Amino acid sequence: MERLGSGIEAGRLSSNEYASNFSDLHPRLDKHEALVASDRCYFCYDAPCMTACPTAIDIPMFIRQISTGNPLGSAKTIFDQNILGGMCARVCPTETLCEEVCVRNTAEDRPVEIGKLQRYATDIAMETGRQFFERRAPSGKRIAVVGAGPAGLAAAHRLAVNGHDVTILEAREKSGGLNEYGIATYKAVDDFAQREVDYVTAIGGITIEHGKALGRDFSLSDLTSDYDSVFLGMGLSGVNGLGVDGETLYGVDDAVDFIAALRQSHNKATVPIGRRVVVIGGGMTAIDAAIQAKLLGAEEVTICYRRGKENMNASTWEQDLAASKGVIIRHWLAPKSIIGKDGKVAGIEVEYTAMKDGRLTTTGETGIIAADQIFKAIGQSFQASGLGALQFDKGRIAVDAEGRTSLETVWAGGDCIGRGEDLTVSAVAQGRDAAESINRMLAAGAQPASAVA
Repeated sequence: MERLGSGIEAGRLSSNEYASNFSDLHPRLDKHEALVASDRCYFCYDAPCMTACPTAIDIPMFIRQISTGNPLGSAKTIFDQNILGGMCARVCPTETLCEEVCVRNTAEDRPVEIGKLQRYATDIAMETGRQFFERRAPSGKRIAVVGAGPAGLAAAHRLAVNGHDVTILEAREKSGGLNEYGIATYKAVDDFAQREVDYVTAIGGITIEHGKALGRDFSLSDLTSDYDSVFLGMGLSGVNGLGVDGETLYGVDDAVDFIAALRQSHNKATVPIGRRVVVIGGGMTAIDAAIQAKLLGAEEVTICYRRGKENMNASTWEQDLAASKGVIIRHWLAPKSIIGKDGKVAGIEVEYTAMKDGRLTTTGETGIIAADQIFKAIGQSFQASGLGALQFDKGRIAVDAEGRTSLETVWAGGDCIGRGEDLTVSAVAQGRDAAESINRMLAAGAQPASAVA
């Protein structure tokens, strides 16, 4: 066992415990289970589930195709709208989207397992290497895509299908964006993110260049000079700080970095974790970090969130999952200072909060939670240089309904834009729709006027 000091250690568990803890959260349905699950669908003519899906997948259709023994046809229905349907089936908060509005979701019944059925069909298509798209005749047009995350991949695929040549410029050493680096390991096992990238790019016409960062290796003006159009999908790279004393102590880490390191580790026994861990935040990153800290062998993991349970960005289902793993979630607590000893984290001082006159305030009452490791999960920020005169909205790129920016020939989508729910499925929809808008512009042979005033 490697000792790193202050209670942070690697190798807390046995190899069997690591394998069990980080196994697939929702194993794929077998054929019989899929047929039974699909038979529960009413195939509603007005399909509220389809309306709730950001990519507008024809959910009744793909479920009916499964029920009739046609999983490949089902996969085509899914991929027609969402080429990253395999990952979305794993990470999408279906409990607050399609399944929440399912007509069977009542006090006496439960919703159709849409996410599991989507995974069943898409997995079969990917494992058999079945492709449903063919490239159109070469257009002679070249498009640059910045970022190989969900938005960039979705845009690149739709552009390639339309016959354009696409170059994706990705700052990191692997493609996939948050699918590769930012989600809990147990949600996408067996290197699924990379396998999905391979499936998406198998259409042809897509080249990915890794280690190419906007603002460091090239600027937006370079791309607009060299390419017929540009799609920006670089996501968020900055991490918000707590702004309290002690934030630089050993043992204070960014939750996104912790999740990324765990995702890239082939041996979970090499990933250090504290004995007593505190996570600050209330979103999915906080939940994923807290659960995985517990799965790595932390004895006590506490999430501190400054507002109430109903205000957490993480869904109730995810909060319940964390509780089932032994994570303690404490509400109405804000970090006041981080307490250190010998340069290392020893605890965190928190202050109780309350709503007064519609505003969140501190009450003056404080307490201390013992900890040897603290993860910051209070959101990410957009930090990108090399964008020139591009206009912004609330710190992110301003776009119109089609994803067009204030600059001609430049579109954007995903977490870097000033709208959306910061969901994988929303990023896919924005990348897909921007690609269609780009294709219409190129097909017309004209440049559109600036879309953002």
